[in-house]
Amino acid sequence: MGNKQSTIYRKAPWALGLLLGFMVSSCGSNNGQPDMSAMPPMETDFLKLSASTSDQKNSYPGNVEGAVNVDIKAQVSGYLESIYVKEGDWVKKGQPLFKIKSEVFQEQVSNSDAALKAALANQATAQLEVDKIKPLVAGKVLSEIQLKTAEAGLQAAKAQVAQARATLGSSKINADFAVIKAPVSGYIGRIPNRIGNLVSPSDSSPLTTLSDINTVFVYFTMSEADYLSYQHQDKSTAVELEMANGEIYPIKGSIQSASGNIDKTTGSMAMKAVFENPDKLLRAGGTGRVIIHRLMKDVINIPKTSVKDIQDKYFVFKLADSNKVNMVPIEIKGANDSLYVLSSGLSLGDQIAINRIDALNDGTVVVPKTKTK
Repeated sequence: MGNKQSTIYRKAPWALGLLLGFMVSSCGSNNGQPDMSAMPPMETDFLKLSASTSDQKNSYPGNVEGAVNVDIKAQVSGYLESIYVKEGDWVKKGQPLFKIKSEVFQEQVSNSDAALKAALANQATAQLEVDKIKPLVAGKVLSEIQLKTAEAGLQAAKAQVAQARATLGSSKINADFAVIKAPVSGYIGRIPNRIGNLVSPSDSSPLTTLSDINTVFVYFTMSEADYLSYQHQDKSTAVELEMANGEIYPIKGSIQSASGNIDKTTGSMAMKAVFENPDKLLRAGGTGRVIIHRLMKDVINIPKTSVKDIQDKYFVFKLADSNKVNMVPIEIKGANDSLYVLSSGLSLGDQIAINRIDALNDGTVVVPKTKTK
């Protein structure tokens, strides 16, 4: 076999050269991978870290409600006779909204009025009886017992008058309830009933909902941790509202607590953001995102593009001796659109790579170019 191979190499010396070249190439590689130490250093931009201020934004989904939301319900039972408004109308306080057929209530008023007049007549008769007996008792013609009996009858007649007068007042109130008026100014919501429907105070659905939206509340929840952090920041910081179309509402608002306790089942605190709404742009039932700004002073901000995320852990490439980079883990405590707020892992004056992140490895030699913020 050896003689055959020698014969081949003597006849084709190029084959021997090819074999030797392949052996040399194999010995000069590491498991088939290129030798990184032989590659020229990469030019890499570095950022020198300094203290700065960070505007951290937290956003929370919320629901919009009017400052006053009133369910309008019937206070007496009857058939709906008139609807004076339409859905979406703006109405003033005291404006008529609905009317329930009132004939039965007017009859009650008439009956109560008649009962009051009869009671007044009985009272007058009882008074005449007392006035007649008094001089007779004084002249010893009638006994004291007869006078006391007449006076008791007068007191009973007066009680009947008071009762009849109260019944008449109640009847008039019920008659007034037949016309349902707006208790506050605001926008009319959905009107599920139609003329002719029987309505009563026990109905589960209101006749409509009236919303005063000159001021609106946006209700949302924040976690217990966020709530505690919020308690340590400046409460005068204005909040913003991102509307459903992605635009920022032009008027800034303020934050108020909507509950005094943390919900133990969800670990969250109910809050509300208050916004003035002079143009009635925000409507009850709408949605949005409450944006709370938090200014953090004397912190280290690092670009998000300089951070490598590996299995939910964060790393940066820090410039070390001999122009080598070390991949170091970091902790972050906040973020905004383009920056992370550093919690630990780096110090003021450190330099971190801000480009070529995917090409760098721990120990890579670079040609650093330092930049400042």
